[in-house]
Amino acid sequence: MSTAYPGDQETTTTHATSHTTTDTRSLGEIVGDISRDMSTLIKQEMDLAKTEMKQEVTKLGKGAGMFGGAGLAGWFTLLFLSFALIWLLDNWIPVELAALIVAILWGIAAAVLAMRGKKEIKEANPQLPTTQQTLKEDVQWAKSQKS
Repeated sequence: MSTAYPGDQETTTTHATSHTTTDTRSLGEIVGDISRDMSTLIKQEMDLAKTEMKQEVTKLGKGAGMFGGAGLAGWFTLLFLSFALIWLLDNWIPVELAALIVAILWGIAAAVLAMRGKKEIKEANPQLPTTQQTLKEDVQWAKSQKS
């Protein structure tokens, strides 16, 4: 039965550390390390890009929803303005004024939704600035490893 002592682990760790710091690794080990590091780096960059894209698509979805709401409100504006005009011409009673007020309110709602939708779409940034920055840092890191 083998028993590991804390001193043995430190010796092993020190030996492994000194092995990598003196660069006595074979070419195959170096290529394997680089390949593993690049694979990890690419995976991390892809995960970051996915996360950022998901956030931006959410913003675009909200903006599109606001435009959809503005379209519906616009349709109600036309509907109530049409009813107001019909009642105004047909009846000449105050009910038309009520329909006109409702139509104006729907028009205001459409304008507010359209402005909010436009703002949401302007705030979306599909350029993924964090991913771009980390890619630049990765290039610098790779250049420093090369030299």
